[in-house]
Amino acid sequence: MSKITYENAGVNIQAGNEVVRRIKNMVKTTFNSNVLSNLGGFAGMIDLKSVIQNYQHPVLVQSIDGVGTKTIIARMMHKYDTLGIDLLSASSNDILVTGATPLTLLDYIATDNLHPEIIEEIVKGMVKACCDNDMALVGGETAEMPDTYLKGEHDLVGIVTGVVEKNKIIDGSKIKEGDAIVGFPSSGLHTNGYSLARKLFFDVGGFNVESVLPEFKQTLGEVLLTPHINYAKPILSAIKNGIEIKGMAHITGGGLLENIPRVLPKICDAEIDLSAWETPEIFNVLEKLGNLDQHDLYTTFNMGIGLVAILDEENAEKLINKTQNLIKIGKIVSGTQKVKLK
Repeated sequence: MSKITYENAGVNIQAGNEVVRRIKNMVKTTFNSNVLSNLGGFAGMIDLKSVIQNYQHPVLVQSIDGVGTKTIIARMMHKYDTLGIDLLSASSNDILVTGATPLTLLDYIATDNLHPEIIEEIVKGMVKACCDNDMALVGGETAEMPDTYLKGEHDLVGIVTGVVEKNKIIDGSKIKEGDAIVGFPSSGLHTNGYSLARKLFFDVGGFNVESVLPEFKQTLGEVLLTPHINYAKPILSAIKNGIEIKGMAHITGGGLLENIPRVLPKICDAEIDLSAWETPEIFNVLEKLGNLDQHDLYTTFNMGIGLVAILDEENAEKLINKTQNLIKIGKIVSGTQKVKLK
């Protein structure tokens, strides 16, 4: 009887070793003096002593998220270098809305069959995003699981950990009637709504990733791979400069209609002025392809607003004057924790 090995079963240990060899030096460029572990160990270790010495009551804040079916577009394009940026931005923005400073990214990449060159490309994106945002890429796991994933599939998940002073946590509790709602423009779909977008573009519209629609200057694939924006720098800069932000919402799956209520007091509504900003063309195209109504659009897509901040009028003006491209998109009114589109 012939010997059956792990590799015969579909798992290539040598490919895993090759992945580590390819990414090890890249990942090290994100390390700072607080990182105690090395790539290839069983766990990531961070020395918190110097991190928390500037806090009276430090609170760790964590969020886990994935890139979702945007990975399918990457596979269709044979282009994976932006997925790591998406991964960091998605989770970083989720903890950012509490006022936390992101510190580390812990990643998980799973696939049916390890291709070291693809993993290297994904990690390049993570490394770039970490370096751009003073974060360390720690630990991580690469898993090869034939039959769990279809041929060529990748699953990409990340945990971002940050820290915030307990008495400075932003939770929406101070929001009141008359406060302004400021919108941070998105770069497109970000990482949500791709299941519907793919169906509309490829099944309904009959396009492919190489199609060039008259509304876009790039191919459809390039448009769909536009990276998710990370809003950490302008938000943290505003907080550092004494601009009081009462509440924030990262506009992910659920859109403006479902995400803003998560930070509203029960006696408040958010009134959004849809004429305040120009909706990016990608959403207009999707609306026409799917004959989508307003509710569908604003609960599936971000519609051009990737994050909202709620402040009193004075601080809203300061934030808008300090940060490029921000838009006042509405105000807080009395109500029952809902979003009204006008």
